[in-house]
Amino acid sequence: MPGMQISRARVATAAAFLSQGMVLLSLTTRLPDFQDRWHLSDVALSLVLLMMILLAGAGSVVAERLAKRRDSALLLRTGLLVIAVSVPVLCVAPSAGVYVAGMAGYGLGLGVVDASTNMQAVAIEHRYGRPILPSFHGAWTLGGVLGATLTFGMSHLPLEAAAVVGVVPLLVSFAPFLPRDHGPTELSLEVAVPWRPILLVGLAMVLFYMVDTAVQTWGPLFLDHEFTTPERYVSLAAIAYLLASGAVRLAGDGLVARFGVVPVLRVGALIGAAALAVVVFSPGWQVAVAGFALLGAGVAVVAPLSFSAAAKIAGGPESEGGFEPAVRQARVDAVIARFNQFNYVGALLGSVMTGLVGAGSLRVGFAVPMVLVLGIVPLAAAFVPKAAASLGSR
Repeated sequence: MPGMQISRARVATAAAFLSQGMVLLSLTTRLPDFQDRWHLSDVALSLVLLMMILLAGAGSVVAERLAKRRDSALLLRTGLLVIAVSVPVLCVAPSAGVYVAGMAGYGLGLGVVDASTNMQAVAIEHRYGRPILPSFHGAWTLGGVLGATLTFGMSHLPLEAAAVVGVVPLLVSFAPFLPRDHGPTELSLEVAVPWRPILLVGLAMVLFYMVDTAVQTWGPLFLDHEFTTPERYVSLAAIAYLLASGAVRLAGDGLVARFGVVPVLRVGALIGAAALAVVVFSPGWQVAVAGFALLGAGVAVVAPLSFSAAAKIAGGPESEGGFEPAVRQARVDAVIARFNQFNYVGALLGSVMTGLVGAGSLRVGFAVPMVLVLGIVPLAAAFVPKAAASLGSR
């Protein structure tokens, strides 16, 4: 029965990742439609997105605070239900104010789901005793592809039809997620969260999300501005990136088990830098699309391996048996929620810095992450923490 429970929880958590990616990409690919409906300028739309990212960060902080006393399964269900309500609100909003309120609710729910899906994933990975986080993030990418495809297939329908995607997180909220063994209540109230030991891993995740957000936000515009790309093909920048990323993430468990975390990260960073060079110096849009696909393959496993490394630091040295299960899970849940903040730092850098630096030419904008992504090479060693490393620091 325990084996059946963990298998069901793995499928449920993968479904939560998939629904998260599906909803996010179905909304971001509809942004031009929302902009037209509410007559939002580029600046106004940027402010709405900034609000959403900041509230997602706030949602992740809320998850961190509650993780010390509440089950991550409960947090995940709550976040999914908030998204399930917010998406129809922002899609069928009768006014711009209601649309903004819906985006605010979605941002909060997104932050809670971001944190709690990874809490569930690292808990399940610990039970399995081998790397499985890349496949969870692969499910997110698959969901993103499905969301973008759904938008393409429903492009002829009224914007209100996009509200149907809210049914997905609603259904997933009833899935059998992994419950936490809380143990004595007082243990879960005394959670010492290590912080300094995970900063290097967090910095690598910032670099990844800087690249990831830059591609999804500015990749289609790069094809549109730098080349005479047919309008129907500009979305290929993000789609090629997501497809390649998803394929590598689904294979990532085996790659890490065979070659090890550090070599996979270092080779991936080098591939990512080379891929961005292909994009920056591409003579035509077809070559740029190939560069974005190669980039997705190169950096795909950085985020899942970051969460896995943070969980190992939080869980205590394996050589000493770690902490009691209840204490370990409370520590890990709190760390993962806080660690998730690096996601939003990278997202802000990718969406803002790339656009500002590339105001004259997006080739210059993408040259910045081309160089910075190489920072993952020296940071890769931090993903395999030494048993005696500063666990007491925080």
